[in-house]
Amino acid sequence: MLELTNPIYTDADKARQHLESIQWPEGPVCPHCGNCDGERITKLEGKSTRPGVHKCKECRKPFTVTVGTVFERSKIPLNKWVLAAHLMAASKKGISAHQLHRMLGITYKSAWFMAHRIREAMRDDKASGPMGGEGKFVEADETYIGGKETNKHRSKRNSKNIGGMGKEIVFSLVERNGRVRSHHVPSVTAKTLRPILVAQLDAKTFLMTDDAGQYRHMHKDFAHETVNHGIGEYVRGDAHTNTVEGYFSVLKRGIVGTFHHVSQQHLKRYLAEFDFRHNEREALGVNDTMRAQAVLAGIRGKRLTYRRTGNA
Repeated sequence: MLELTNPIYTDADKARQHLESIQWPEGPVCPHCGNCDGERITKLEGKSTRPGVHKCKECRKPFTVTVGTVFERSKIPLNKWVLAAHLMAASKKGISAHQLHRMLGITYKSAWFMAHRIREAMRDDKASGPMGGEGKFVEADETYIGGKETNKHRSKRNSKNIGGMGKEIVFSLVERNGRVRSHHVPSVTAKTLRPILVAQLDAKTFLMTDDAGQYRHMHKDFAHETVNHGIGEYVRGDAHTNTVEGYFSVLKRGIVGTFHHVSQQHLKRYLAEFDFRHNEREALGVNDTMRAQAVLAGIRGKRLTYRRTGNA
C-alpha cells in the first residue's frame, strides 16, 4: 500500500537512508573499487559536505549511494525518485510520463527520462537459468504492437500493411504459475524463434503453443502440444495458451490505454517493465511495497544517459 505520508516520499534525506538500507544492508560499499571494509570507509560530515557522502580510504574517492546507479548525477530529489519507483511498480498497466510529470511536479522531459531509467532498473540482467523443467508447462506466443492503419492520418496509411505488417513483434514465454520472458523479434519464423526457445527453456519442459507454422517442428526439442484456434479449439486438457494471452492482454491495455505509442527503439524497456510486474506479482507473494523495493535494489550498474558518456 502506498502511504504518501511516509517520509521517504517527502524528505530527500529519509529517501536516501531508505535507499542505503536496500543497497548497503551490511554497510557502505565503494562503487569505485569495491571496498566494503567499514573501517576503511569514512562518512564525510560538515557544513560544506552534502548528506550521504562517504570517502573510501583504499581508492581515496568520495561516493554516495547513487554512484553507479540509474540515479547518478540526477538533479531530481531522491524522494521523488523513490515515489516514482513505487508508482511504476504498483501500476499494473503502467503510468504515463505525463502523469508522473503532474504528480511529481517535474517537467515532462524529466518525467519521461525518469521513467526509462526506472524501466532500466526493472530489467532482469541476471542469469536466472532456463525456464520450465520436468513436469512444468511453458506457453509461447507472439503478438503485434502498433496502431491500426485506419486510425492513422491519411498521409501515413499504407494499404499493404495488413494484419501484423508494419508492426513490431513481441514473442513471450510464460511459465504457468511462474515467470515471463519477452523478446522484441524481427520476424515470426522458426529460424527466429527456435534459438530463443532452445536457449530459454529446459529441454524437459512441456511446451504449449498454437498450431502456427513456426512451431510445427518444436517437437524435436521439447514435449510439444498445440491448440488449433482456427477451428475454435482453445483448451484440450493441459494444452492451451490462455496464460500467455492473458499476459498480452495486460501488455496491450497498457500500451493502448496508458502509453498510446511505443517506439521501436524503446519497446524493449516497456517489455522489461511489464515482465517485471508479472514476475513480482501478488500471486507469487509480492506486494506493492516489496515490488518497489525490488526496483530500488535493481538500480545498480545500469547507467542510462541522455548522451553516451565520452561523446563530444
